[in-house]
Amino acid sequence: MGLQLTRGSEYALRAMLYLAERPEQEVSALRAVSSAKDVPESFMAKIFQSLVHAGLVASHRGARGGFSLARPAGEITVAEVIEAIDGPIALNTCVIHPESCDQSTGCPVHEVWVRAQGAMMDVLAGVTFADLVAEPLAGAVERDPALL
Repeated sequence: MGLQLTRGSEYALRAMLYLAERPEQEVSALRAVSSAKDVPESFMAKIFQSLVHAGLVASHRGARGGFSLARPAGEITVAEVIEAIDGPIALNTCVIHPESCDQSTGCPVHEVWVRAQGAMMDVLAGVTFADLVAEPLAGAVERDPALL
């Protein structure tokens, strides 16, 4: 199996996109988000808990409670959402914890991992939810071909 997002990150990205598509400050019920994005409600509740803890989503209590973005969609990146759910993003452990690999100094592949990590993070940190709502990623790539 290759590198891939966890199911939690995938669902979190779906949920954040749903919230970003709503008018600013609109509160969305857990059930509405779960249903619209085809995510089990209990799993979505755990995802929202992590997103609230990371400061990406605001939780609203009461009869009309639910969730909304904690910051404008243009200030929330894809990288932040993934990291809120899965922790630091790394192609290889040695990239973020070089001390964990006794081969990282002098390893000819290490530099490749570092460069690939940088390119991946440039893409993930360079795309906001406002970008995704305003125009699909194809539009973002037209503005910044480095996102390819």
